[in-house]
This record gives sequence, C-alpha cells and structure tokens, in this order.
Amino acid sequence: MPGQGIVAPTARNDDAVSADTPIVGEGQRLVAEPLDAFLDRERSFAVAFSGGCDSAYLLAAARRAGCDVTAYLVKTEFQPDFELRDAEQVAGLLDVPLRVVKADVLARADICANPPDRCRLCKRFIFDVVRSAALADGYDVVADGTNATDDPSRRPGFVSLAEAGVVSPLRRAGLTKADVRRGLAAEERARGLCEGALLSNKPSFPCLAVYVPEGAPLSRESLRLAAQARGSAS
Repeated sequence: MPGQGIVAPTARNDDAVSADTPIVGEGQRLVAEPLDAFLDRERSFAVAFSGGCDSAYLLAAARRAGCDVTAYLVKTEFQPDFELRDAEQVAGLLDVPLRVVKADVLARADICANPPDRCRLCKRFIFDVVRSAALADGYDVVADGTNATDDPSRRPGFVSLAEAGVVSPLRRAGLTKADVRRGLAAEERARGLCEGALLSNKPSFPCLAVYVPEGAPLSRESLRLAAQARGSAS
C-alpha cells in the first residue's frame, strides 16, 4: 500500500477505448490507420521503449513485419531499475537493438518543481532525448506505445507527443491495452516462450514521480520514498 503522502493512480478498464480530445495530435488520432498499414509504410523507425507491454508489442509487431527498428530507453531517476531489466529482456528475445540513454531529469528545475503539467514537461524532455538519439542513428520517425485505452483527458503527456512529432501506431490502429496483452501472449506462444516473457502480463506501472503529491519537490529522497512505498526500490 502506498505510504502517507504518496499518491496512487486510479485503476482503468483495459478494454475501454478513450475518445480523442482537442489536444490529440494527428500522430495519436484514434482509429486513423491499421497497424499493418503503418508497418508497410514505415519500414525503418525508432521506438521510445518504456520497458512496458505496449512498446514491447510494437517492437514485436515491427520485427514480425521485417522492419528496421531500434528501441530507445531513456533512463532517469523517475524509473525503478526493473524497467531497464525488462527492456533488456524483451530486446534480447526479439533480437532488437536497444539503446539506453541516461538523462538527468533532476537537473530540470521546471520538472522537479512538480507542477500540474509536470507530465507534459517530462514527456517532452524524454521524447526530445529519444528523437536526438534516433536522428543521430539515421531514424526520422519516432513511435511510442500509446494505445487506445490511454485517456487524453487525463494524460497531459498527449500534448508532448504532438509537439515532438511522435506517432502512436497502436492508438491509431484502435488497439486497447487488452488487445496488446492478447497480442503479446500470442507472440509468446508463437515463439515458444514462457508466459510473460514479452511482458504480456506485466502490470501497468507509472513512473515514480506520479506517487509524489503535486507541488512537492521531486528529489532523490522523495523518489526513494515513493519507490519504497510502491515496493519498487530496485
């Protein structure tokens, strides 16, 4: 259970589809394009890889389609270490190159002040880091794992997706979190892997900053307490 002063995120329905709002960019437009059509058109792209099941599914689909794809994980103090371990496991099983880029988010005073739009600021920071690394490697397109269940009315990070020019093929295909889990489970079976090897059963896990009350400064200590309360110290 979260400790005193730690904020717990609300549960969601993994089968639900969240409608577009005015902040949604074309790259996140709901049911705009089947996933196969995106993969047929974009044969080479970078994936912002969080170490979660959504971006894992996008990587698996890209590999199955024969795309040239590289995963980029931005490692900051906002993430517990298991996210990196999960990302390394998936990349290894899918034979996808993984680039881990360390970024000092605690050096960003605007983000660490923990304002109401912290998520938007942080997402833009992360995607700018990914885009810079991807461009250096020759990738013009950056994709992420945002899906049709992700609710733009509750996620200011949608603004950053549009600002950074990131495309979200799963949401554009209308794929929900439940669809992603089913697809990954099928991929695990097809590859003869054990259940959950590609994160099909991994619970959703927001970054540690989510568990620090809005307005409370983000620091190594507040993040340590958040991880401790969440049971994710390592």
